[in-house]
Amino acid sequence: MDAITPEGMLAASRRGVAQANPSADFAIYTNTNYSFQDQEETTVWQQVNLRSGAFSTWSTDPNITEVVFVGPTNTSILYINSTNEAGDGGISLYTADASRLSNAKLVASLSAPFSGLKAVATKSGDIHFLLYTLAYPNGTAYNEDLAETPASSARIYTDIYVRHWDTYLTPQRNAVFGGTLTRGNGTYSLAGELTNYVTGRCNATCAESPVQPFGSSGDYDISPDGSQVMFLTKNIDLPLANFTSSQIYWVPFNGSANDSVPINPIGATPGVEGASSSPTFSKDGSKVAYFQMNGIYYESDRNIIYVANADPNNFNVKSVAGQWDRSPDVLAWSNDGSVLFVAAPDLGRRRIFPVPIDAGVDYKPSNITNEGVPAGMQVLANGDILVSDSKIWSSRDIYTVKPDGSATNVYFQANLVDAELAGLGPEDVSEFYFSSNSTETALQSWIIYPANFSADQTYPLAFLVHGGPQGGFYNSWSTRWNYKVWADQGYVVIAPNPTASSGWGQNLTDAVAGHWGDYPYWDLVYAWDYVHENLPYVDTSRGISAGASFGGYMNNWFQGHEMGRRFKALVTHDGVTNTLADYATEELWFINHDQGGIFTSPNETSTYYGWNPILFYENWATPHFVVHNDLDYRLPVSEGIMLFNMLQVKGVP
Repeated sequence: MDAITPEGMLAASRRGVAQANPSADFAIYTNTNYSFQDQEETTVWQQVNLRSGAFSTWSTDPNITEVVFVGPTNTSILYINSTNEAGDGGISLYTADASRLSNAKLVASLSAPFSGLKAVATKSGDIHFLLYTLAYPNGTAYNEDLAETPASSARIYTDIYVRHWDTYLTPQRNAVFGGTLTRGNGTYSLAGELTNYVTGRCNATCAESPVQPFGSSGDYDISPDGSQVMFLTKNIDLPLANFTSSQIYWVPFNGSANDSVPINPIGATPGVEGASSSPTFSKDGSKVAYFQMNGIYYESDRNIIYVANADPNNFNVKSVAGQWDRSPDVLAWSNDGSVLFVAAPDLGRRRIFPVPIDAGVDYKPSNITNEGVPAGMQVLANGDILVSDSKIWSSRDIYTVKPDGSATNVYFQANLVDAELAGLGPEDVSEFYFSSNSTETALQSWIIYPANFSADQTYPLAFLVHGGPQGGFYNSWSTRWNYKVWADQGYVVIAPNPTASSGWGQNLTDAVAGHWGDYPYWDLVYAWDYVHENLPYVDTSRGISAGASFGGYMNNWFQGHEMGRRFKALVTHDGVTNTLADYATEELWFINHDQGGIFTSPNETSTYYGWNPILFYENWATPHFVVHNDLDYRLPVSEGIMLFNMLQVKGVP
């Protein structure tokens, strides 16, 4: 078997989520490839026949960016074209039959870079649609190409939260807009202006949906009959930087931001004050489902399922399986509205679970999928679930599964199709469980083998530490930290899930708070010990350790401790070097939670002080590779520069 190279991984196809038409005859998805020769990427749309399993190219038009099945037939579509007639940075909307794209009709030209299309057909035959884009404080859509260039590049802020992840926040905030395409004479036309449902609701801060920088169309929804809209926004009554709290607002489609009503305001359900996500209408529009966390400043608290009436006079919010010790993050309604299909991290995978909406507080769901991590799922007309997922050995699998998990029908597996992934399979991966002194929970680790692995040979160790710290290493494909690419450079990869990892119960996830330097550290020591004592094909004397974000912090912590001497080299990618500088980040809610409170003074009783890697500078000795960048505002580039400078001054290569 040929080894997969970094170039091969980057050139391999990157497929989107399969989206089926209403009658589930076929599904379409994007396929993007990068050419090192041309130094550019190309995207085409592909189609899979869900009856025969045959694949074909659906469209090669690079300007078709989003498609929604909506209209009078099962093949009617509405799609976004990434340009418009004016060429002013806006977009166009077209209707078409999916089988005859050449007959597409322009139905709207919009003068802003809208995206996130959702659309439904009304009883009258009209189409109600939602889009989002940045909006000015007055509610009008913002278009950078048309905006006046300011005389000064200065930014003025009067409160904290000036930037997030890779973006400086501006007066323009995301907003959800709605519009109507009126049907007549065999075509559609845009009726009037778009309505902004979000901008204008302000208190301590102003409403924004989707929430920057990673919010998407998953932050809002439109009811199947087109009469109702929901959107999610950070809590407008609280400072953005200090709290994770967010609410979901209901608004009539023909209303405005002034008519919006919060479904889950603080106080409505005692103790439920945290981040909300995934607002989704049932198939008949009578109910809504969403997730919400309890903690008001904890981004990795357990997601709990909630169902409410889609009735502003009586939302009647109720939790579903409220004590289930998993944190689901993807949901879809069954066709009859009696069951929610949710995906949740579970034992190193993200599995799909059916949950009845009347499930009691102690109900424990059973999974209907096993390996892999779904990127998306869709309940089909016959009740089956169309799943698009990935695995360590496959960048995209497309299959259907019965609602009870009794049968699956696999349409596509990238490792059996893509030349770059040829030969990859589940035999490249295994796992082990080990014990640690920090927890009674058995801890898991992945093992990923190099190409042409033989247990009779020995291989150097690549020991990976995941970020977060709340999160995990899962059975999924990645173009960032791809386990198999690491392994195929000749290593056996060990990817442990220590304290802080998700999918083994909330207690394990929560336990890292205030314990960055001990619980996960000792778990990783015990993981290394297990490998050293039980895997004779791993040469631990020729090992490296690498990690990003919290994984980078942990490698900096290794550097000052005995664990650092067990490796020939350490790799820190965008890690924390000096915890006394943690307030240089933007997500103060995260630091306040994980360090046990707000930063006051650097005394020896503070975790800001006690878990600081530079306290152990005198022990630094292992060669250290430092990777950092300017566009990670959670971890300013000064952290990487400081680490590099200190290593160089000490003479550590």
